[in-house]
Amino acid sequence: MVTKVRKPSHAGSWYTDNPKKLSEELEGWLNSSGLTKSSDVRGVIAPHAGYSYSGRAAAYAFGNIDPSNIKRVFLLGPSHHYYTPKCALSTATVYKTPIGDLSIDLEVNEQLKATGKFETMDIQVDEAEHSMEMHLPYLAKVFEGHPVKIVPILVGAVSAESEAMYGELLSQFVDDPTNFFSISSDFCHWGSRFNYMYHDKKHGPIYKSIEALDKMGMDIIETGDPDSFKKYLSEYDNTICGRHPISVFLHMLKNSSTKIKVKFLRYEQSSQCHNTRDSSVSYASAAAKVDASNSS
Repeated sequence: MVTKVRKPSHAGSWYTDNPKKLSEELEGWLNSSGLTKSSDVRGVIAPHAGYSYSGRAAAYAFGNIDPSNIKRVFLLGPSHHYYTPKCALSTATVYKTPIGDLSIDLEVNEQLKATGKFETMDIQVDEAEHSMEMHLPYLAKVFEGHPVKIVPILVGAVSAESEAMYGELLSQFVDDPTNFFSISSDFCHWGSRFNYMYHDKKHGPIYKSIEALDKMGMDIIETGDPDSFKKYLSEYDNTICGRHPISVFLHMLKNSSTKIKVKFLRYEQSSQCHNTRDSSVSYASAAAKVDASNSS
């Protein structure tokens, strides 16, 4: 079989391409998160900005992962440059990172392709997109010495109906504890350059209003209800770029027989907005954990 490589196109700009430095940086962030790894953690929601902005926050997601039983990671990221109303699968066979390569699970890829619901993205689209790439070094680091394969899924501008359909289709993988889900999303993008300047003055300064808005969304995601999340987005239009991957994930959890709860563990902003000339991006990290209180 021919090897088709997706190059780490954002290494050297969004994060260092020096393997030693990258490895040390990730280890430092993971250690300082002080989290205990748990095999009950079956998924994460983590940011995808340059590591100088969101690398530290992302550790609060990836630091929860116990790699010992996991064989496969489904990676769901939003599409920033390429328009599709569907979800797209990779044509690559391996995703390279400066600290180790991650092979694609071609069998599962074929299984998904056979449903007729997915399109494939060509390698240029794949390499231009950063939302999934920014999770790869963390996954390579956490799964060091453990054989793991990945299933990257680019989530396009999917309708509410499609979110439910993809969620239902992918829910079959949730009950198997050897599967893991890495969901890529930043939170509020605030400022004129993002065309979003919502400010509820009752919270005081702009950055406090942004935090309240993000936390409202985070609380709704924690309820696990995709319809409430949809309602929140249509009401406030918060610029959560991974809204579609998050919605698909909520539908997956809703349709699986294992009860899994999402809990946010970290929230940061790239800077504090005080006036309309400012701008910021928010980063939130969550772990999706088997809910012991619900197990029979």
